[in-house]
Amino acid sequence: MIDLRSDTLTRPTAGMRAALAAAEVGDDVYGEDPALNAFQQRVAALLGHEAGLFTPSGSMANLLGVWALVPPGQEVVCDIRAHIARAELGAHAALHGITMRTWDSADGVTDAATIGAIIAPDAGPYLVSTAAVAIENTHNFGGGTVQPLETLTGISQLCRDAGVRLHLDGARLWNAHVATGEPLDAYGRLFDTVSVCFSKGLGAPVGSMLVGSAELIARARVQRKRLGGGMRQAGILAAAAEYALDHQLERLADDHRAARAFAAEVARAVPGSLDPETVQTNIVVVDTGSRPAAEVAAEAAAAGVLLSVVGRRTLRAVTHLDVTLDECAAAGRIAGALLERR
Repeated sequence: MIDLRSDTLTRPTAGMRAALAAAEVGDDVYGEDPALNAFQQRVAALLGHEAGLFTPSGSMANLLGVWALVPPGQEVVCDIRAHIARAELGAHAALHGITMRTWDSADGVTDAATIGAIIAPDAGPYLVSTAAVAIENTHNFGGGTVQPLETLTGISQLCRDAGVRLHLDGARLWNAHVATGEPLDAYGRLFDTVSVCFSKGLGAPVGSMLVGSAELIARARVQRKRLGGGMRQAGILAAAAEYALDHQLERLADDHRAARAFAAEVARAVPGSLDPETVQTNIVVVDTGSRPAAEVAAEAAAAGVLLSVVGRRTLRAVTHLDVTLDECAAAGRIAGALLERR
């Protein structure tokens, strides 16, 4: 079975398992886990910030990052296909009283003018005021697209001029960094809060991190505990994440090549289903035409390929370290053969 449902499916390598076993640990609720303390500081510095907070999931990192910027009863604005809007179960509203408005954009890539047209800081006593903007890079449901650094710089300036805060859902920021060569801190410094994930393409079994100012992270640490996210000997998890960062970052380029190989095979069979030239990182979104995506996914599974259904007529394939380039090309041929009947 070639499993392309997500890059969260990766399993720890032998080297990572050894790092887990050797981790020096303490109780993180008391702030006494040396491995985790050092790793949080390292990642914060990589992203151009003062402090970091390890979380069990990317959703919790986003939840805390947005909470730190948006008071109850105010709004965060984001792309219509953003992970915080589509895939976090309404947690920002349900748990923190935060509302949300969205803009639409091509493949999740936005611009300052689009955001400037929707934000409403200090909206008065009858309307909801915009407290923050959230950007996703790379954009998951947009097909792993990269937000250009120049565009992000313009958005950052727009928000600062308007007095609106800025959160980066950087779950796959590592992929953007590898695809473009832009430094991680060049992205990170543009935002008030940044979340990054270690359990996707990097291949760690668990964990994400929120970074920001020391004051903001101190507040988020308390809220993490309220949400049940206080962890004890979390240095074991940090050891896996740090191993991933040390050994499995640059190899993300292999995943990008594998995604293009998958896309090329699908496009060869069904030219209108996708454009391989638009595949920038490790995610491929496929239009299934007149056929329901769930039907195509079921047939693909029967043929040995697992894909995600992300819309009524949309499938997603995500490449990762547990699948080879040849396997991804073979999966593309299988998917393409099924889509020829669309």
